Amino acid sequence: MQKKGKPTKTSKRVKKINREFAVVSSFFVIIFAALMIHVCYYQFFCSETVINNAYNKRPFVFADKVERGSIYSADGKVLAETVVDGKGNEVRTYPYNEIFAHAVGYSTNGTTGIESIANFSLLRSNTSVIKKICNFFAGKKHQGDSIITTFDSSLQQIAYEAMGEYDGAVIVMDPSNGNILAMVSKPDFNPNTILTDYDKLIGEGENGETGSALFNRATQGSYTPGSIFKVITTIEYLRQYSDDHSYHYACNGEVTVQNVCIHCVNNKAHGELTLESAFAYSCNGAYSTMGLNLNIDQFNNTCRQLLFNGRLPIPYPYTESIFELDNQSSTAAIMRASFGQHTTTVSPLHMLLITSAIANDGVLMTPRVIDRVVNENGVLIDKYPEEAYGSLLTKQEAEYIQKYMEATVAYGTAKALKSEEYTAAGKTGSAQVSDINENTHAWFIGYAYDEDGKQIAIAVIVENRGYGSTYAVPVAKKIFDVYFSK
Repeated sequence: MQKKGKPTKTSKRVKKINREFAVVSSFFVIIFAALMIHVCYYQFFCSETVINNAYNKRPFVFADKVERGSIYSADGKVLAETVVDGKGNEVRTYPYNEIFAHAVGYSTNGTTGIESIANFSLLRSNTSVIKKICNFFAGKKHQGDSIITTFDSSLQQIAYEAMGEYDGAVIVMDPSNGNILAMVSKPDFNPNTILTDYDKLIGEGENGETGSALFNRATQGSYTPGSIFKVITTIEYLRQYSDDHSYHYACNGEVTVQNVCIHCVNNKAHGELTLESAFAYSCNGAYSTMGLNLNIDQFNNTCRQLLFNGRLPIPYPYTESIFELDNQSSTAAIMRASFGQHTTTVSPLHMLLITSAIANDGVLMTPRVIDRVVNENGVLIDKYPEEAYGSLLTKQEAEYIQKYMEATVAYGTAKALKSEEYTAAGKTGSAQVSDINENTHAWFIGYAYDEDGKQIAIAVIVENRGYGSTYAVPVAKKIFDVYFSK
């Protein structure tokens, strides 16, 4: 019988080698597992994003085998389709010409709009196997899948016409489900002639902007908000002071604090004001002094919750909205920022999302521009679900702002929106463009609903025109009137 004893040097060395081998093996197993997880993640969750990337050349391979699918409005109108002539040449056509220019985009000289967002689906064919075999032997391309958008063609037409010759943007959304119903940006272009017009379009515009007509102001525009920002200041006041009952302000047309003088529009004296009437009459004096009584750290936190200085939940390229105040900010900066001036900038898209959340009792629905993908026979391939993005404000806060926005239409700066067909609510704005001239952008944000529960939210900006009540409100009214007459 072998006696037990201390482990020999050889056995110790073997055990050490085994441990080292186990460690190394485990390391490579973990690396391999991580690699497989990474590959699977991209395969199942990111493949469409990667393929849609403008720098990815793979779609050109798809285009050799698949005829690009069509794009439709929610009401079944063709917004983009590929037409093949007698010689087999493919031409991408856009029946509405300039009307859907930025919303639908183009697929020549790159891709923009829905043409870019849905590039993968448009170049993917889910036609039947038998049809694919027949196409193969006939030397024909497969038919790409089609996109059904959320756009309402009649509402888009009205929004386009309502803007007339003005530069600016309109964007419209159903607050209850997130459907983007219309998106107009001016100046515009004709996607049917993008090839011949491209060099001209990327040249300087009248104001020196490069590619001005190609720029989607609805999502990428970066504007001083002016008085529409008073919505955010009001939300912050309610958060810090709980309710509006204790607020009172006596307006004599201007206010001066530490040699900083703020004027109301045309130096109009609004008299004794509550929070509701200060909002409805858009009193600059009330809001500039209100800002001085707010905790700036909490103000910043609220702005972050309302999606300032961060990402927006939409697939279009967009510009982040900026809010810049801190505890070192001057009295002048705080006073001006509180009624939407200073360095604050917003996009029409962002203000639409905030407005939609207010209309929907504080809950923002994730904006949708694509409803579903179908094959050439109309069979459903993909469905884009309606989803709640999250609560931007509480139901009680939303109800307060709803009351103030309805007061703005009842007796304030948006009285032109009164209607027997629907109830409208909103906030006007006239935003000073710069300190070196008196030009102002005309703003309106708001929503409307009828007795049947139908509702709509909107953001309008008319560049360099003046008062929101004079130029932006009429645009919104034309859209509201058409929407609630359908």
